[in-house]
Amino acid sequence: MQSPKRYAIVGLGSRSQMFSSALLKDYTEQGELVAFCDLNQTRMNYYNARYKERFGIADIPTFKSDEFDCMISQQRVDTVIVTTIDRTHHHYIIRALEMGCDVISEKPMTTDAEKCQQILDAVKRTGRKLTVTFNYRYSPRNSKVKELLQSGVIGEVISVHFEWLLDTVHGADYFRRWHRDKANSGGLMVHKSTHHFDLVNWWLDSTPQTVFGMGSLRFYGRENAEKRGVTEFYERAHGNPNAEGDPFALHLDKNEGLKKMYLEAEHEDGYIRDRSVFSDGISIEDDMSVLVRYNSGATMTYHLTAYSPWEGYRVAFNGTKGRLEYEVTENPYVSGSDKDTNRPDIRDAKEVDVHEPARILIRPLHSKPLQIEVTSDEGGHGGGDQRLLDDIFKPSDEVDPLGRAADHTSGAMSILTGIAANQSFATGMPVKVADLVQI
Repeated sequence: MQSPKRYAIVGLGSRSQMFSSALLKDYTEQGELVAFCDLNQTRMNYYNARYKERFGIADIPTFKSDEFDCMISQQRVDTVIVTTIDRTHHHYIIRALEMGCDVISEKPMTTDAEKCQQILDAVKRTGRKLTVTFNYRYSPRNSKVKELLQSGVIGEVISVHFEWLLDTVHGADYFRRWHRDKANSGGLMVHKSTHHFDLVNWWLDSTPQTVFGMGSLRFYGRENAEKRGVTEFYERAHGNPNAEGDPFALHLDKNEGLKKMYLEAEHEDGYIRDRSVFSDGISIEDDMSVLVRYNSGATMTYHLTAYSPWEGYRVAFNGTKGRLEYEVTENPYVSGSDKDTNRPDIRDAKEVDVHEPARILIRPLHSKPLQIEVTSDEGGHGGGDQRLLDDIFKPSDEVDPLGRAADHTSGAMSILTGIAANQSFATGMPVKVADLVQI
């Protein structure tokens, strides 16, 4: 029997919990979690205390970010899981590859074309494996769309219309935390829309060729609030009376997880998790429109709204034999909170309703519409998280007919649409994806 692989996690934000909890509970025979790495010791101590209570384990060795190389050598790490802030993904991915490790990276793989090229070159140079975790591919409802398109039910896809809506719970959260700085996240075109652009690449079995976009900050930020008559402002919610009763305020001291993970840890790194969404310093957009031509010849019109009254997405595919319409209502959440359904302990406890209705309608040419039965499982990302974890930690020898596993090339192609869109926002010109990197 093969020995369990040795895993280390770098970056202990809320998303890291999916991987750490999985290794400590469901995949102990396949993998051993041997190290945590973060720039914040308080946060690492919090996770150790939490997992000791939940799983009865001894403390997992902790390493500060500048001890990354030492961690890999000392703990004999086989695979590094990267869940740091987006702008640092490339640093840990490349160094881990160079030290002989395979890497699993949260999306987005990185934030700009230069870093993307550095990662691609490192994979080629080292021969190691890089997996990018696109959990939306594994959701049964999204897989059903892939199956239908693959079957040819609407013929060759000629155009796609894609609208994604983030509400004022989830969407607002990107304007409180580190994502609000475009240098950290690449903006929502990269951090969030990489999910959506990857889905379209995968659904169409194609890659982006030309991108044109327009984006702006129209709802969040101080200037927009002033235009709507707001006169009282605050920089952060904690300790500020102006935040009381504000539906956009995040109160860290009222949520045990957020309090331990961020409020009590901010003295170490200065990271403030509860900034006002109407304060200064926001450099990302909240309303974005993108037009894409794919190498298959198909085109896509895409719109992301980050201030919607409901959360979900609508996609329509127009083909030579008909049209496929797809709509999903998603649950809003604040990342890391006690109602975040992506947290395994919350999901396991069944304390949160994670039902997310989905509808697929096929409209063939010259015949009646056909409603398709859709499965939408419980758990993060419509049941995609659990299936992704199975594929990562318990890979099957069988060939996946849907090709859901994503490597460095898929990771690059997903972010290049957003990177090109950002460039188009700045210049007002269309961008050729092939001019950004060499795959």
